[in-house]
Amino acid sequence: MASTAAPLAGKTIIMSGGSRGIGLAIALRAARDGANLAIIAKTTEPHPKLEGTIHTAAKEIEDAGGTALPIVGDVRDDESVASAVAQTVERFGGIDIVVNNASAIDLSGTESLSMKKYDLMQDINCRGTFLLGKTSIPHLRKAENPHILTLSPPLTLDPKWYSGHLGYTLAKFGMSMTTLAWAREFAGDGIAANSLWPRTLIATAAVRNLLGGEAALQRSRKPEIYADAAHAILKRPSRSCTGNFYLVEDVLAEEGVTDFSGYGYGGDDTQLQVDIYVEELAAQGKAVTA
Repeated sequence: MASTAAPLAGKTIIMSGGSRGIGLAIALRAARDGANLAIIAKTTEPHPKLEGTIHTAAKEIEDAGGTALPIVGDVRDDESVASAVAQTVERFGGIDIVVNNASAIDLSGTESLSMKKYDLMQDINCRGTFLLGKTSIPHLRKAENPHILTLSPPLTLDPKWYSGHLGYTLAKFGMSMTTLAWAREFAGDGIAANSLWPRTLIATAAVRNLLGGEAALQRSRKPEIYADAAHAILKRPSRSCTGNFYLVEDVLAEEGVTDFSGYGYGGDDTQLQVDIYVEELAAQGKAVTA
């Protein structure tokens, strides 16, 4: 059994995406414990607007102290996901944790959203999450402290989160509905299902390329804040820690973190931007503007 100093040591995590950004940060945090990381991603060659590939991510994981299994695959494809799960089990002997990280974003309104983009978001976000979780369940049943962590927002029926970007909301809330369902469906198996979402923008390629460039990054926090919160959840007992829609900052506050200033991307910590699907933001007593 892993020591309390390294709670994820020897644990096997299978993650959709993970070449960069939040997924990679979560993988690197687990790697520092000595975890095994199987990452399923499509990026094999450098992209002018996207840092990192599945191969550079694997090297960073190994350098951080983990064991990496980079799997070139597509979370939208049944055979690709089945193969990724099989490779992970063959290499590491099982699966302890599933992280549903892969996601596509387009905030266009109903009339301007192309059906190609609509289908892409549904296939990656909602279907991909369902597929990876479904395929991993038989192996999670055998794990000591099995977790499914999905990077998706708290569910709500407030129409303001639907009307401006319905396609994206349907895809992200579809991910969150798997948490709601799996927490109940697999409670008897002791498999935890939780969602995790940040109160602020997180400095990722999506924020840079789609949501406002460098100015938006300056209103964001580093991916490491997401990674530290994910790590805190994944070490909790799966039978009692399930069915939650966590906000990143709340998880860290529960862990005793009182100062988030070290997670700032570089801008004024009082000007952080509230993320979508979040009603308010109280950053440890600091006023934050939307």
